Amino acid sequence: MAKVYYFGTGRRKSSVARVYLKTGSGLITINNREFSDYIASDSLRFDVLQPLELIGVSSKFDVVCNVRGGGISGQAGAIRLAISRALLDNNSDLREKLKPAGLLTVDARKKERKKYGLKKARKASQFSKR
Repeated sequence: MAKVYYFGTGRRKSSVARVYLKTGSGLITINNREFSDYIASDSLRFDVLQPLELIGVSSKFDVVCNVRGGGISGQAGAIRLAISRALLDNNSDLREKLKPAGLLTVDARKKERKKYGLKKARKASQFSKR
């Protein structure tokens, strides 16, 4: 019998995460590494687990995630959005719980590009009268 997977994609800054949920015991794997090894910070771990904890299915699904680009904070945000979307793929009635918690909202903030004539995006050299 074929296993049933639920798929979700999440993006944050320059990170892209692809998440596959399948029924299991709550094992989380990110880029073929254990969850606690990949994400060391407790606050970022809480962010990633927030959709599963809110619904109360953290021990019912195994999460397999591939994430590329950006730093660890952007990757955690991308994984969180991808898990939320995969849970919606499983059961669309969960939108009533996930949407008010802000777990389905894309955080579109990105780094502003550098402009010519400036040192960074907005930082200019100090004005000198003479």
